[in-house]
Amino acid sequence: MIKKEIPKINTINYGNKWLGFGLLLAVVIPGIVWLIFHVFLWWLCAAGVVSLVAFLIIFILEMWQDNSKIPYYERTLSEKIPYDSENQYAVIRVSICTGEKVAGFKNYNDAHFTEVMLIRNVQDEKRFKEIYGLDEVKVEY
Repeated sequence: MIKKEIPKINTINYGNKWLGFGLLLAVVIPGIVWLIFHVFLWWLCAAGVVSLVAFLIIFILEMWQDNSKIPYYERTLSEKIPYDSENQYAVIRVSICTGEKVAGFKNYNDAHFTEVMLIRNVQDEKRFKEIYGLDEVKVEY
């Protein structure tokens, strides 16, 4: 089954284009027309303001829906970074100097480490185990 992801407004490129279009309609074009012809295009300003208000409403709704849910990048984490239990084992690498914890998978054969996610607290470690269906995770320093 193929999942199709619809781009959200609050992604980097899409939101900037929408904001730029709204500002172009509401401010830039009417300003240039006013400077050249001394005619105020109120309908163009209104269209730009409507575009900006629509962006703001949709952006707020998206942020409200995403609030306190699993982060977007973690929804498809197990699909993007597959775990082969025959050739890899789950491990949390802990830095001796800073104490930073990173969860991932280490290859049995060549000891290659594939970083999956940053572990900031106990909930992150539980979420990592839940995503990949693990009972225990080895800790390496």
